[in-house]
Amino acid sequence: MNIEDLLRETLSDMAHEEQPPPPDRFFQVNRSRSRRRSLALAAAAVTVMAVGSTLVVQGLSSRAAVPKDFTAQGSDEAIVGTGRGQTTLTVREGLRLAQVMEKLSTVTGRPLVEFKRAAKDDRALGLPAYAKGALEGFAFPATYEVSPTSSPDELLAAMVTRFNRAAEDSDLVDGARHVGRTPLEILTIASIVQTESTNKRDMPKIARVIYNRLNHTPEMKLQLDSTILYGLNKFGVRASNEDLKSRSRYNTYARLGLPPGPICNPGADAIEAALKPAAGPWLYFVTTDPEKGITKFADSESEFFELVEEYDKNRRTG
Repeated sequence: MNIEDLLRETLSDMAHEEQPPPPDRFFQVNRSRSRRRSLALAAAAVTVMAVGSTLVVQGLSSRAAVPKDFTAQGSDEAIVGTGRGQTTLTVREGLRLAQVMEKLSTVTGRPLVEFKRAAKDDRALGLPAYAKGALEGFAFPATYEVSPTSSPDELLAAMVTRFNRAAEDSDLVDGARHVGRTPLEILTIASIVQTESTNKRDMPKIARVIYNRLNHTPEMKLQLDSTILYGLNKFGVRASNEDLKSRSRYNTYARLGLPPGPICNPGADAIEAALKPAAGPWLYFVTTDPEKGITKFADSESEFFELVEEYDKNRRTG
């Protein structure tokens, strides 16, 4: 039975109920049905709720406005609001899966271990085959209204469903083929772009730097601190000299090519940049003024070192 049939049957059942269904109707687990059916129904709910009902799904990259009563808990936090017996959770672009699951655990009161367990069930979550069983990169940043009865597997399945819709909107699979990459490679590039960018405007240019390095003759290493820090489960802007010695597969100073998978969960703008990089010869970029979010680009090593000097000067005087 496909999702449309599931939804049609559920709506038919609801039409014969004597009382209006509760707001969490779509996220309640029916003990008499299989686990797969309940997860498929949760996935169907995501699409329906996007047009206005109990589960709100609005991608931040699609320029959806954040409701005024939301309160940001910090630059690396989710945005949380409450109402109607539900919790509204807005997950920003660029969070790692570990951070997303920590936020979901905090908001729902469910143990973190339950989310970690659910994240490993790739078939139940509805991950595409090219995800290779890993959820990192596929927990799409958006706004979700979380019901008290929502289980970890239902919540994560909803996020994957939202990713799948974004992948269709961006024509990810065909777009990847057009630029000579796999869908997973595109999502990996998008995650790097998301992590390295200080604003949406620079994303296509940062994507171009990545492509230029990957396609350079002779081959160039990406040499990105963000990938090393991810592999070491560290946070920050710069990797230390000791970090550079890491044997992790995410050490792009030591290894050629892309890391084995995404390093965060990118939004629609980063995915679009990975599919449609800007035209240009750049091989380097430096965020010369992190406070102002200024990133500059260079196509020679000498220009790169000048940008590094500018960064060091701004850091000393900042």
